[in-house]
Amino acid sequence: MNTDIVLYYKERAREYEQVYQKPERQGELQQLTKLLQDIFRDKTVFEVACGTGYWTERIAETAHFILATDINEAVLDIARAKEYPNENVSYKQADLFTLNQQAKYESLFGGFIWSHIKLQELPTFLRIINSSVNPGGTVVMVDNNYVADSSLPLARTDEQGNTYQNRTLSNGSTHEVLKNFPIEGQLRQLLQGIATDIELTNFTHYWVITYKTTKP
Repeated sequence: MNTDIVLYYKERAREYEQVYQKPERQGELQQLTKLLQDIFRDKTVFEVACGTGYWTERIAETAHFILATDINEAVLDIARAKEYPNENVSYKQADLFTLNQQAKYESLFGGFIWSHIKLQELPTFLRIINSSVNPGGTVVMVDNNYVADSSLPLARTDEQGNTYQNRTLSNGSTHEVLKNFPIEGQLRQLLQGIATDIELTNFTHYWVITYKTTKP
């Protein structure tokens, strides 16, 4: 994982969930919550880049069990402090690029991590996450669409086509953060040969892609 992004999210931990308070996004967040709860109902879930557990907390209302992982202990401390009435969540510090997940899960969730993966690293990323679920298991990725007047402007584009934003935290520190905004064709092309039953749901501010991993 990019070390600049790791540092950024460590410093952002206490204000992480402010992004979910934007008034124009509340309706979509409710729809997204219901969609994820329906998909993961009664399933075992392996979650990558769980952050402060915003989505973990919501998915846990219907899932059978969640193993939620993140590289940052700062955000995991916040996630662990949340209440999970079903007692069906476990947290683990892990770098998703060095995962050696022995147990296989029925499903995998990655919320707002795709956009922080460099374009040239996406094939490796997908291979790793697919290997964490059973053959034919369900993978769900959620991320942002770029929306003018709601999204931060893009500051630059590198030679590989990756895009970046400049973000300022409440402590005054400024960070250049990798943030890619893929389009449907790019998503489907990357999943060719490694996924079946691909479904893309597009909201205004968010997209959701769901697929099954291929069987041997």
